[in-house]
Amino acid sequence: MDGRRRRQWPRSRSGAAAARLLLLLLLAVSLGGHGDHGAAAAGVAPAGGNGMTELQKHVAFFDRNHDGIITFDETYQGLQDVGVGDVTAKASAAFINGALGPKTRPDNSNSSRMDIYVENIQKGKHGSDTGAYDAQGRFVPAKLDEMFTKHAKTVPNALTKDELDEMLKDNREKMDVAGWLGAKSEWEMLYKLAKDKDGRLPKDTVRAVYDGSLFYQLAAQAKKG
Repeated sequence: MDGRRRRQWPRSRSGAAAARLLLLLLLAVSLGGHGDHGAAAAGVAPAGGNGMTELQKHVAFFDRNHDGIITFDETYQGLQDVGVGDVTAKASAAFINGALGPKTRPDNSNSSRMDIYVENIQKGKHGSDTGAYDAQGRFVPAKLDEMFTKHAKTVPNALTKDELDEMLKDNREKMDVAGWLGAKSEWEMLYKLAKDKDGRLPKDTVRAVYDGSLFYQLAAQAKKG
């Protein structure tokens, strides 16, 4: 991934739309509770910037004091930093921490059930997904390339709505209702918010979702005004 490559995001995205996208990305790991956590439990070191997986980098954006625990107040502040209004930020922070806190909280922790533990974020990874995150939350670029090679038939680096629906159907696991509904809602929201003027979801946008860089880009754009 070349971090210097500039992303192009829809200029019309409002704070409310950004909030929905942030909720989407965080809840992408909270629905369904599916995933093999054996390697993580065995102490496999995470890969990625600063020794973190890309999935951990998503939520670490909100860890303001870098202690590995994201409180409600930190999520609220992070949402404001990307341009989300006060009321929406408070409601979103409550929803995000309420969903992810219990799933990531260590068994022996005495902290609030709403605190999100960055190191355990992979525990919420659901099924019927693309496989672009492995069981430990590491981004697998080959899976992203495979997705677009297989399903992007109109143009090579973007998905139409029909192609997106085909991809979702192809990834659906039998008897995995919760995981599939989670994947479907996430991708449909991402398509709605980030499709280009031709009605296609660009590969670069999807890559920014997976490689953990999206929140930082949104924050930089909000700071510019």
